[in-house]
Amino acid sequence: MLSGGAILTPDETQLHAWMLGAQAGDPVATRRLLDGLAPRLRAFFRNKGARPDDAEDLVQETLIAIYTKRAMFDPDQKVLAWTYAIARYRMIDRWRRTGKRGLDLPIEDFEHALSAEETEAGDPSRDIARLLGDLPPKQRTSIELVKLKELSIAEASAQTGWSASDIKISIHRGLRTLMRLVGTSATGDIS
Repeated sequence: MLSGGAILTPDETQLHAWMLGAQAGDPVATRRLLDGLAPRLRAFFRNKGARPDDAEDLVQETLIAIYTKRAMFDPDQKVLAWTYAIARYRMIDRWRRTGKRGLDLPIEDFEHALSAEETEAGDPSRDIARLLGDLPPKQRTSIELVKLKELSIAEASAQTGWSASDIKISIHRGLRTLMRLVGTSATGDIS
């Protein structure tokens, strides 16, 4: 039960249990949490007007953020509210990087997303760097340039000499591989 006597829905209760398990290092709970959130995130991004390819990229980015920030989750919070705050931040960040405008979000949603980012005590870049190191070079470079250094697809293409489609495909495949690695790293298989 959450502070203030709030009652959780069965879905929220299960997600909450999985989140607590993920925080404790349980690989099964971690996988179930991420698998349970993925369809909700897909629906969220589609409802916000994201194209299917963009929505899938945003889902993967959000799941990676949830995995790397799971230690920051406050057990008195609702998992879905925390998840959607991260998702909104990822979407706003994507719009900022690409110059695309989306639907208007209430300022309180944006402020909540920022405060969640600012309260992060750990450095998730360690986890990301370790996971990126396990990707093939083309996928790693594409993700680093576009997702981490925030270059446009065209800029990354010009810098690497790869076509824009190559960059997009490498990012998409790399994000999928990272999600598989996240499940593996939770079991301790990644050194």
